Amino acid sequence: MKGYLLLLLLLVGFLPASAQKREFSDQYRIDRRVQLDTRREGDSLRVYLRFPNGNTVQQGQPLRIAAWPTYDARRPLWTDTVRHFARRIRPDGTAARVDFCLPIAKLTSGTVLSMACAPAAEAATGDAAWLPLTSSLLSRPYLLTDTLGTPLMRRSVRAGEVFYVDRYGQDLPVLVRQYAAPFVPSLPPHANPASQSSTSPTLSVSDSLAFAAGLPVVLPKAGLYTVRLAGERGVMGILVTDEDYPELTTADELIQPLVYLTTSAERKKLYDAPNPKRAVDQFWLNAATGQQAIARQAIRTYYGRTKAANQLFVAHKAGWMTDRGMLYIAIGPPDAVYRTAQEERWVYHGTDNGASSAYTFRWKPSTFAPEHYELVRRPEYERLWYAAVEQWRKATTTALGR
Repeated sequence: MKGYLLLLLLLVGFLPASAQKREFSDQYRIDRRVQLDTRREGDSLRVYLRFPNGNTVQQGQPLRIAAWPTYDARRPLWTDTVRHFARRIRPDGTAARVDFCLPIAKLTSGTVLSMACAPAAEAATGDAAWLPLTSSLLSRPYLLTDTLGTPLMRRSVRAGEVFYVDRYGQDLPVLVRQYAAPFVPSLPPHANPASQSSTSPTLSVSDSLAFAAGLPVVLPKAGLYTVRLAGERGVMGILVTDEDYPELTTADELIQPLVYLTTSAERKKLYDAPNPKRAVDQFWLNAATGQQAIARQAIRTYYGRTKAANQLFVAHKAGWMTDRGMLYIAIGPPDAVYRTAQEERWVYHGTDNGASSAYTFRWKPSTFAPEHYELVRRPEYERLWYAAVEQWRKATTTALGR
């Protein structure tokens, strides 16, 4: 009997990664996240990937693809590899780009693809690129590109940035609508959801533009837009940001994210200061009790997280304003992330105040933000939240480098 139990334990210890609970925290590390986009091309779906580290695709491993019924499934529906993978690699600075086609007949809405250039035992981990398949994604015959035809791989463009809506097949006129939408930062995780300023489900159109087929598109004003090709039903939501996004450079941009740490009176004092940028520096210097090195580190960390949130969580508003962005800035990147079809669960194994915590985000897609999640707010988060805020206000956050 003892020998049987020992054998069983050994077998469990060597279960493949796909049989363990899949963890996705690397999706929220900028230096590890694989960017992706897609376009329907006839009876195929073309997939575009950008690996942040070009060396990842130069190790002689194939690009492995698997289809899963859910994010947490143990067994894939099917697996495959990309043919002639080495020929498809294109350097992009220190990164690398790859594109390939999958037959639409193999793809089903509601399933999830994983894609990784790694040994078979590692290819289905949370480190891979994961793509949830939806009916709109499987039918969309266009994507956004720069002036050289390189996919942008983002649902945001900067005001004045030149881009193309690149359609497979015949070019069609591009119809653009701008919407009057308030950009409101998220409330703390313990706030009563009923107290949140609600946005009307139907936004009013504030402007309409049209661009001739095949010509570049330029949107001069920041705001929320939809793009549609003439004759097609589907639309794509686009957030047009300031020219420096995701960076924060102006005084207003530096003060706005402090909404998570300050009162309205404190922010008004910063806005009204003769030199608002200097006032922001002084805010952090006061937090650090005059210690310049600590103040500089706090500034780098807080606004570094804000920039990362802008890159990771851009939706119908800047990434730092979203629920995930708010938590990412105040508490930091999650230690573990678990996904289902409708939820993400963020786990912190001992936050800066020493307490472990978990937060659930529920998928709430829209035309403007198909990857948007909202936090399930709970009163018990209040103590954890104010402890984290207090750490920042005293510049004593212990995980500033995280």
